[in-house]
Amino acid sequence: MTTALITGASSGIGAVFAEQLAAQGHDLVLVARSQEKLQAIADQLISTYGINATVIVQDLLAEGATANIFSQLEVQGIDLDLLVNNAGFGTYGELADGELTTYLNMIQLNISVLVDLTYRVLQGMKVRRSGSILNISSTAAFQPIPYFAVYAATKSFVLSFSEALWYECQPYGVKVLGVCPGPTETQFFKTAAFPDAMESPPGQSLASPAEVVREALKALEQGQSNVVTGGLTNQILVNAGRFIPREMLTKAVGDMFKVN
Repeated sequence: MTTALITGASSGIGAVFAEQLAAQGHDLVLVARSQEKLQAIADQLISTYGINATVIVQDLLAEGATANIFSQLEVQGIDLDLLVNNAGFGTYGELADGELTTYLNMIQLNISVLVDLTYRVLQGMKVRRSGSILNISSTAAFQPIPYFAVYAATKSFVLSFSEALWYECQPYGVKVLGVCPGPTETQFFKTAAFPDAMESPPGQSLASPAEVVREALKALEQGQSNVVTGGLTNQILVNAGRFIPREMLTKAVGDMFKVN
């Protein structure tokens, strides 16, 4: 039986990954900050699907977080067959009006922790000549987004990083996928302090986390390097930059996201 580690597994897309992977018979390692939420999810999935689920309560921004996770895995003799780098966050507003600590934490979680976990899990996968790594990027990766400047830039990194590793890891039989969801029915926009005037990005409907996860797992199985989930609208949006000058595109996106 294979084992998948999911970060940010206590809610949203991460919790749905746990559900769908458990339904496929995967054992799980669930990582997030909330003991209560993680344990409730683990207990439910163990009861429903008869899988094993290990809970690791860990703030990924804490010093030594990734080393602690892999230390616990080593003690318990758990090898990972699938890593889902799902944890991340964004925040809305002009860069100069926000808190520097928030931006640096965003870069650490969205980029540094993701690279750290990927590097560590890849060591074993390379030796075993098998495994999969699934990194959650965003449709925000394809163009600058004023008022989400740092978040969009981190997701651009995740997509580029994932696509490069997709090629590097082919000789080892390791699959790597960058997943680019559009707006999704999660707590993201609330956590990001998105203006009350905009419950979601203008002109975009919210996809369900279940839809995102189904498309992601299908793309991973097919060996794709990236997948844009959410249908035709998102495909059009991410390809707009191929046909519109970047300054014009950035201005259009900025005008959409600006509130006043």
